[in-house]
Amino acid sequence: MKAVILAGGLGTRLQEETTVRPKPMVEIGGRPILWHIMKHYYHHGVDDFFVACGYMGDFIKSWFLDRYHLNGNLTIDFARGMVHRAEAETEDWTVNLIDTGLHTNTGGRLLRLKEYLQNETFMLTYGDGVSDVDIGALLEFHKAQGRLATVSAVRPPARFGGLVIEDGGVSSFTEKPVSGEGWINGGFMVLEPEVFDYLTDDACSFESHALEQIAADGQLSAYCHSDFWQCMDTLRDKQYLQRLWDAEEAPWVPDETEEQPRLRLMPTKRAA
Repeated sequence: MKAVILAGGLGTRLQEETTVRPKPMVEIGGRPILWHIMKHYYHHGVDDFFVACGYMGDFIKSWFLDRYHLNGNLTIDFARGMVHRAEAETEDWTVNLIDTGLHTNTGGRLLRLKEYLQNETFMLTYGDGVSDVDIGALLEFHKAQGRLATVSAVRPPARFGGLVIEDGGVSSFTEKPVSGEGWINGGFMVLEPEVFDYLTDDACSFESHALEQIAADGQLSAYCHSDFWQCMDTLRDKQYLQRLWDAEEAPWVPDETEEQPRLRLMPTKRAA
């Protein structure tokens, strides 16, 4: 199972941090929020990641390279030009870091990954939000619904646009509800490769172009997640997540004592 993480935005509302690093690399508990997202996916059996890089993409590449090469104890044999690593902690992941353009919109970033994803069901999320959503249950729901796309619907503060959900499907989008009572797209999506038919070029928005049309065609499902979800959109959000981490009350942190599930892909019965 492959997961795409959109990690190329400018992060303008978090400029206290994003002048020196891209938003997905802002740290919670000493690790980038991108790492936290990937750790959550891996706990549910997803281990093949495609990170859509843009703004300060080299920073993301450098972090993963350094984590691979500098982790653990190093013995450097200068005479023989050799480096030996010992007691290194490694992640059992494959991480594909793909340049998708500095100013490319979300739909365009996904479109640039088409060659890697066009033949199978895949996952998609944003590089600035964490959740305790059950990825396995999300995938089972998506397959049972038989639509092209499934979003995880969450209930966050009122500054986001909303989703109108009827019979498990998304009938329309609403712009910025006046209260936090509505459902919004929290990322953690499951997509069929036919979604690429809704993407046109670098300038297209995955949300306002593709998802809205997919919903209009009756091909968008909503997996309602009422438990923890939090984006890191502002410094206040970042500080809140850090407080949860410091108090050892971070809901998105997987229970490592649980057996890692294996995700199984079943044939999708496509909704008419």
